[in-house]
Amino acid sequence: QVQLVESGGGLVQAGGSLRLSCAASGSAFSISFMGWYRQARGNQRELVAGIRNGDSTIYADSVKGRFTISRDIGKNTVALQMNSLKPEDTAVYYCAADVTTGVNTRAYWGQGTQVTVSS
Repeated sequence: QVQLVESGGGLVQAGGSLRLSCAASGSAFSISFMGWYRQARGNQRELVAGIRNGDSTIYADSVKGRFTISRDIGKNTVALQMNSLKPEDTAVYYCAADVTTGVNTRAYWGQGTQVTVSS
């Protein structure tokens, strides 16, 4: 079993910054993709940023130039640096990973961390 544990959410004023972190733990697993999703109240969950082995990244258009995703493969961690935050970035942010254990690959999710940006 693999667990993803997030940290770093909170309340910040518009224009401020936050850094989210996520650590994967378990045994005998490998990760091919790690990413951050968010779900605002009344909205569907959406991909914010993702990073694959080889460090190729993908960002939602709404966060390009403001958010940066990074990963430490050796430590199985992923971070999301969020700068120039806007009230519309307010949401619950979830860490996700595509994890292979044995011959099976599936997505795992963290419990979510609240990010609130005040105007």
